[in-house]
Amino acid sequence: MSAPNSPPRAPPIKYSAPLGTRWQKEKAAAGHNAFDLPDDPKYVGPWVIGECVGKGASGRVKIAKHRRTGQLAAVKILPLQPIQAKSEKQRLGIDREITMMKLMNHPNIMRIYDVYEGDKELYLILEYVEGGELFDYLVNHGKLRTLQALAYFKQIVYGLNYAHTFAIIHRDLKPENILIQSFNPPLIKIADWGMAAFAPPDRQLDTSCGSPHYASPEIVNGSKYEGTATDIWSCGVILFALVTGRLPFDDKNVRTLLSKVKVGKYEVPAYVDPQAKDLITRMLVVDVAKRITHHPSSTSPTCSHGDCSACGI
Repeated sequence: MSAPNSPPRAPPIKYSAPLGTRWQKEKAAAGHNAFDLPDDPKYVGPWVIGECVGKGASGRVKIAKHRRTGQLAAVKILPLQPIQAKSEKQRLGIDREITMMKLMNHPNIMRIYDVYEGDKELYLILEYVEGGELFDYLVNHGKLRTLQALAYFKQIVYGLNYAHTFAIIHRDLKPENILIQSFNPPLIKIADWGMAAFAPPDRQLDTSCGSPHYASPEIVNGSKYEGTATDIWSCGVILFALVTGRLPFDDKNVRTLLSKVKVGKYEVPAYVDPQAKDLITRMLVVDVAKRITHHPSSTSPTCSHGDCSACGI
């Protein structure tokens, strides 16, 4: 029996996701009882910590449930010792990520609810997104129908444009960092802002970051770059992947891959819808001056005239 002043015990937390998502694969590989809620659950603030649903280089992710409201959340758990051992610049980067996520409140951006620091770990309480990664969905289903692809892409654009109004540049856009909240109606969330930077229009960035397949030519070349333009290039790669089921620039050899990105040579398959093809070919332009960008008053960072319907989305 619990002590009179102890917090009420929460019921076991169940996690369900479409078969084949990365989280579910990890859970299955670890064994049936690997992530059962312990008899004496751990609390972080008002959140009871449940099963582990993901592991990465920097930490792990667990499901949590608010002990009073029942709201679900995802808890990103980072060990403090590696953070404290990092340089001041790296530690400031973690603080910056938290600040940026707290600043943004948009239906297409994963929210952060709170941050707690324990003796050995840092806990980021994040919005719970049930459907898993867009990457896993593509792996399991292949290319998407045009309307479905554009529905997802439009939401990526809306979330990104919102971030850009705060001068926040993501710099690591890829299907692995796009999470699916629901399939019908389609709802996605942009996640993982660990590479993001504040960059007003008059400030150029110079840090090489992101994934080679999605990085812009200016990043690959090691040049200074304009933040919004490099995010838009990544959007072009994502849209290409959505409508074709493959990448515009790919090679097993990283050096060869980067050479392909620098040149920006690719072919859009004939079956791709003309509107989607038009968007892709205007985003995947090596010359930044010719790459479409957004106007502060536009509805979409890919539409300089502010009318998404004219771009097919």
